[in-house]
Amino acid sequence: MGDHDAALAKLARATTAAPAAFEAWHALAEINFSLRRFDAALIAADRALALRPDDLFINTTLSRIWMEKGDKATAEKYGAQAKILSWKDQLKNPEAAKDGL
Repeated sequence: MGDHDAALAKLARATTAAPAAFEAWHALAEINFSLRRFDAALIAADRALALRPDDLFINTTLSRIWMEKGDKATAEKYGAQAKILSWKDQLKNPEAAKDGL
């Protein structure tokens, strides 16, 4: 859906202009993943992870990328990290967890 080439070009400009923009790196990883460009997705996801290693969603993204690349052990490592981060968030925000948020 949408214009992937335009999105990739905008994100390339964004990450060049602001290399510490976690959201741009994560979006770049997700778009490349959806296009099945797993090596490019991995590069972007690794950059995002370096900026926010405790982000639940980038760990999930990395798990999905590694699974597609055929490395189940590495995929499970990132999947486990995502689960741990999810539990930590539930402990910090019990009301949100109770409400399903």
